[in-house]
Amino acid sequence: IISGGFNIYPSDLEALLRSHPAVAEAAVVGMPSVEWGETPVAFVVLQPGVDLAAEALRQWLNERVGKTQRLAALHLIDELPRSAIGKVLKRELRDAYATR
Repeated sequence: IISGGFNIYPSDLEALLRSHPAVAEAAVVGMPSVEWGETPVAFVVLQPGVDLAAEALRQWLNERVGKTQRLAALHLIDELPRSAIGKVLKRELRDAYATR
């Protein structure tokens, strides 16, 4: 993801999100942005039985990263789309978000 001329590595943000006790899985994708070129957007699956607002989790992450790495949005979803071999299909996440 290149945002405002800075490289943002989705794996770094995903690892930080997974370190939160409420998070089971996370994927971060770059979404087109008129202002920045791309902005990071996270898709998160919470641990079973956990009730946590998406905005609270987004703020938690944004407090722990530099301002160039901050998430533009965070969406809670039931499961991450995966290929037959178990790889997260980030293009599907990007396409689903873009149609909202």
